[in-house]
Amino acid sequence: MREIDLATFAARHRGDVVLIDVREPFEYVVGHVPGAQPIPLGRLAARAGDLPRDKPVYLICASGNRSLAAADYLRGAGVDAWSVAGGTTAWRRAGHPVVRGRRAGAPQE
Repeated sequence: MREIDLATFAARHRGDVVLIDVREPFEYVVGHVPGAQPIPLGRLAARAGDLPRDKPVYLICASGNRSLAAADYLRGAGVDAWSVAGGTTAWRRAGHPVVRGRRAGAPQE
């Protein structure tokens, strides 16, 4: 199982990371981690070839279940994939900012 704890991810998030939000679009627009790019789990297989192979790819969902499945799939496709433990729910509970809307821009909370 390839899972990264929230504190470690938060420290890495301050740098240049690839973060994919695998939730559905209606979930993403309500609030997502700054910089997260939306690729719903159902579309991940079609987009796997677009992801880098030379650095870690972090996956996040609401609680960590879908992102674990996504990480397992991508690992099989040659991606250094990591699921963020606790997902966006844990991110918010820890007091980290979220972005609302369709873009992965600057935090609004």
